[in-house]
Amino acid sequence: MIVVTGAAGFIGSCVAKDLNLLYPGKVILVDDFTRQAKQTNLNILDGLLQIDRDKFFDWADDKGIKTIVHLGARTDTTEFDWAIFQKLNIDFTKSIWRFCEEKQARLIYASSAATYGEGEFGYEDNHEVVSKLKPLNPYGDSKNQIDEWILSQTQSFPWYGLKFFNVYGPNEYHKGRMASVVLHAFNQVSANGSLKLFRSHKSEFKDGEQLRDFVYVKDISKVINHLMTLDGCSGLYNLGTGRARTFLDLGRSVFRALDVSPNISFIDTPEDIRDKYQYYTEADMSKLEMTGYSQKFFSLEEGVNDYVTNYLKDHKSY
Repeated sequence: MIVVTGAAGFIGSCVAKDLNLLYPGKVILVDDFTRQAKQTNLNILDGLLQIDRDKFFDWADDKGIKTIVHLGARTDTTEFDWAIFQKLNIDFTKSIWRFCEEKQARLIYASSAATYGEGEFGYEDNHEVVSKLKPLNPYGDSKNQIDEWILSQTQSFPWYGLKFFNVYGPNEYHKGRMASVVLHAFNQVSANGSLKLFRSHKSEFKDGEQLRDFVYVKDISKVINHLMTLDGCSGLYNLGTGRARTFLDLGRSVFRALDVSPNISFIDTPEDIRDKYQYYTEADMSKLEMTGYSQKFFSLEEGVNDYVTNYLKDHKSY
């Protein structure tokens, strides 16, 4: 039996659907299912058992769970109420860890590239650097704190913490401001034939040439499935493409997918996130490759074209 937490969310719903195709009848959904905005994500998972997050541990005790894919979290990088992160990102993850330890179940959980902060210590998924990292916002700090806590525990079962870089793809319609730049760009270009990107506020980066490692959600499922069958090699792993691309590259890919001539201008980065903004991220993927993972990642152009053409144009779910 495979449990997916955060199953009503963006990444969780896509992963749950893919896992259900691979392991039919064995996937259980866990989340707070009261948010109506996420109902369309659940529609693609019709027929799968749903367990409310607050009732999960009582329900799960004797169910023979073999794997938990823990993707549930508060992911809003503009949220500053630490109590929310403490409850959802730290305390609940600790409870998941202890359950897996007791049941000797495999754990795959979502960490984040936000843990790397400004990249002062690079982007290598090295356990030795975790205690030195300086995330730029409470969300990143909560993820780094749980990574550090897990590394301090006795590790008697297989576990994998995935440092997601900039994930984009179907089923993120509900995320509002926190949706990917691809979705925001699609909406702008569709409505106005133009796109506004954030201006650079650092002299070493030209406008639009801020760099991120953008990874398509379909690749997330492939990596998770690989880790579900891996023997040993527990630890933290980066999950990006291994290649940083500019926001201009992303914007031009959206215009190309829509067959519209590029028309890009720049606006100031909002002040509430300006000093917490990552200007460069690029995943070192060598550690994952050493486990035998060799599947090709979607390029930015391939991923954006698939997302726009097969999902966004008709507002389709995954």
